Amino acid sequence: MSFLNVIEIESAIQGLAASYPAITKLITLPYATAEGRQSHALQIGVGGACPNLAVLIVSGTHAREWGGPDICVNFAADLLKAYSNNSGLSYGGKSFTATQIASIVKRLTLIVFPDLNPDGRNFSQTSYSWWRKNRNPASSTPGVAASIGVDLNRNYDFLWDFPTAFSPALNPEITLASNQPSSDLFHGTAPFSEPETRNVRWLFKQYPTIVRFVDIHSYGGDILYPWGDDENQTNTSSMNFTNSAWNGTRGLAGDQYREYITQPDLDRLLALAGSMSGAIAAVRGENYALGQSFNLPSWGTTYPTSGASDDWAFSRRYRSTKASTFAFAVEFNRTKTFFPTWAEMELIIRDMSAGLVQFSLDAVPRFWRPWIWCVIFQWLYRLWKRLWPWELWGPYGPWERPLGEDIRPGAGIIGPR
Repeated sequence: MSFLNVIEIESAIQGLAASYPAITKLITLPYATAEGRQSHALQIGVGGACPNLAVLIVSGTHAREWGGPDICVNFAADLLKAYSNNSGLSYGGKSFTATQIASIVKRLTLIVFPDLNPDGRNFSQTSYSWWRKNRNPASSTPGVAASIGVDLNRNYDFLWDFPTAFSPALNPEITLASNQPSSDLFHGTAPFSEPETRNVRWLFKQYPTIVRFVDIHSYGGDILYPWGDDENQTNTSSMNFTNSAWNGTRGLAGDQYREYITQPDLDRLLALAGSMSGAIAAVRGENYALGQSFNLPSWGTTYPTSGASDDWAFSRRYRSTKASTFAFAVEFNRTKTFFPTWAEMELIIRDMSAGLVQFSLDAVPRFWRPWIWCVIFQWLYRLWKRLWPWELWGPYGPWERPLGEDIRPGAGIIGPR
């Protein structure tokens, strides 16, 4: 075997949806790519009267990181087969029981979006293997091949305007982002300017119960958690990405600015990352390092980013009490190459599949809600909304708090990433 191409990935996802119609749904994503490709995701779950908590897994953001879509397709196929056969799953030294597999399918909505950037992947596999961006030519210079495309992992709405938000002492072309279309880090013309990232945003809108998000990348062997713009701190809530008073200071280690995160959120991120890492290590002893995105462990240095998917997904939790997503980026493949041999990739698929099963299992709610309680809860929620509408008292209402005030939830070569 070898790495799946774009057509094979689409065929595999559609084939799984056709083979398991009772527990899957093929999701047609609304935004076609620059080259006219329509992407699909696969929804897995039994569903019911209550909207289940959801987990979103995406891969293929960067064209040359070939293994991510293969991981996603194999993970989905293994999960569906095990559930349908009422059996467990084993990957080397890591096993999951049939009961655990059933809890994922019955109590979660799992969304797998394996090939976020099909145009780029096709170009990487057929023309230039080191290609990173998508293939949008809108900002390109005629005759300059490198000026085609946008780095999709710099195109999300998190400190996207890096010249304003970050310190001028940084060289943005190293890891941060770029305004130059010929750069591998070109961030586009606006946040979500690209159809590929708008498809991810659309999934978050369609599935408002997403509580876990992971973006699969290569390489390094890291499990990364927010934030990616600066070092974390848990004490000063006004020192945060929404506060324009800190513009021009972000991105440097050891200075005054550090990005605010609540201590409970930081503890939870570390616990979830550690659980995934433990599952991966149990397969064959591959020890994936845990680290904040700003301090990419496999690089051994700071790695500031703007407009990254995991930061944006997690930042929604700090913008609105309606969003509650814990977000991660995983850099598979500790051998540090974008193109491992297929024999090595098969081992990586097993490692990562175990990690993704554990990641999903950790999102399963502990207490199962009978449908009658769901109906009662929804009725009470509608009554509460009518009596105290969110539009009046919520963070986007007429009494919105000024930027920078306490926004705690409940209290108000270019590298892989």
